[in-house]
Amino acid sequence: MEKRSLTLDGHRTSLALEPAFWSGIEAVAAARGLSLPALVSTIDRERGAGGLASAVRVTVLDHFRDLSRR
Repeated sequence: MEKRSLTLDGHRTSLALEPAFWSGIEAVAAARGLSLPALVSTIDRERGAGGLASAVRVTVLDHFRDLSRR
């Protein structure tokens, strides 16, 4: 696990993910033309009741699943 601190909507938060998921979420952000904090802020706002790390992992998996279907 790798823990990073991000500023999301003006608030500092820490997020712990496996290195593969950090690489994946950085790729998703680049593909969407967003900074990493901007993408994670969007995920945070839209995630519902689950945890942020889980929502980030799901976003990464969804992104690459969608790419594989093209």
